[in-house]
Amino acid sequence: MKLVNISGVEFGGPGLPLIGGPCVIEGRDHTLKIAGALQEITTALDIPFIFKSSFDKANRTSIKAPRGPGLDEGLEIMQAVKDQLGLPVLTDIHLPQQAHPVAQVADMLQIPAFLCRQTDLLLAAAATGKPVNVKKGQFMDPRQAGSVIAKISSGGNNEILLTERGYTFGYNNLVTDVRALAIMREFGYPVIFDATHSAQMPGNTGSGTGGQRKYIPAVMQAAVAAGCDGLYLEIHDRPEKALSDAATQWPLERTRDLLQAALAINKTVNELNN
Repeated sequence: MKLVNISGVEFGGPGLPLIGGPCVIEGRDHTLKIAGALQEITTALDIPFIFKSSFDKANRTSIKAPRGPGLDEGLEIMQAVKDQLGLPVLTDIHLPQQAHPVAQVADMLQIPAFLCRQTDLLLAAAATGKPVNVKKGQFMDPRQAGSVIAKISSGGNNEILLTERGYTFGYNNLVTDVRALAIMREFGYPVIFDATHSAQMPGNTGSGTGGQRKYIPAVMQAAVAAGCDGLYLEIHDRPEKALSDAATQWPLERTRDLLQAALAINKTVNELNN
């Protein structure tokens, strides 16, 4: 397994790093508040941590849905997280021309699941030289992740993470197939499990995406037991008021307990494998 190091956070080793934060940037003060709270939790649990939030949610169900502050303001806020808290940050890009400016701030670029096959986007992200996290599409066989890796590595960038986030099962439903984690790990790169997006029910409200938050612990614990190389959680202090993914963002106040359970399972997995 290749070790991928993002500003001191190592994926592919025995640890269980976390990529986490609100789905979309909801202002400077709110972003710094959540980032600081997550930093305290992960520091106390000795969990390597990368802060994640999006400056634009370009794939919203409704034209009326909030999308975020946009590129310039969003990057200024993410830079503040780095400057004030010293945290590495990750955000996603939707267009090839966003890759370069985002790479000036972000420690890692993310490719959204719906765009994971967009060749020009993947090549632009790879060309920045920054590590790239690709969310596997809900529509994609995990075996097809090899083609995604080939596109990114074709330009010499081998700092790659793959993220599993559920698979489309009929209309408005996702299922988690833990075999996908093992299948994608066979390509030799770390595989992250996105527990919050995996609990979504895309478009099931008609004008938006719902979900089943109560199942997040179950699918996350199964993924850790299956040997994932890290976790991805969207976390909010008031999920019901969140501007995006309100149904599946995990409550900040319950994050410590969720992560403690994951660490206990990961410890057992490491002991069994050694």
